[in-house]
Amino acid sequence: MINSRKIDDLLPVVQDKARKFLELCHENDIDILITSTYRDAESQNALYAQGRTQPGKIVTNAKAGESWHNHRCAFDVVPIVNGKACWDTKNPVWQTIGSLGKEAGLEWAGDWKRFKEFPHFQYTGGKTLAQLRNGERVA
Repeated sequence: MINSRKIDDLLPVVQDKARKFLELCHENDIDILITSTYRDAESQNALYAQGRTQPGKIVTNAKAGESWHNHRCAFDVVPIVNGKACWDTKNPVWQTIGSLGKEAGLEWAGDWKRFKEFPHFQYTGGKTLAQLRNGERVA
């Protein structure tokens, strides 16, 4: 089961955007921890089971193959505030990192209308998940 935290496990174009995002966070004195980059199918299905068939809170609506993480196009983060991970999405730092992610050329799931995922950033290159499952590549 793979749930990587390494930027190098993302596609090169996403790596570049992730590094730009981290640079912007650093310039704005925001400490960021990457919590997830690439996930294999087994890891994705385990997350999907959480809050459904396994204990815990629902954290994703994506089964294996339905997540941008599975295609090396997404990563999750948490800001570190006063030395601790800040999961409170009402903290203004989340809006700041969302803006910085967009400035770096990423889509921020905190803007989604349904099932907002404040920690989630992705780059799709205009592709759909269906296109990726059919072998097309994000460039």
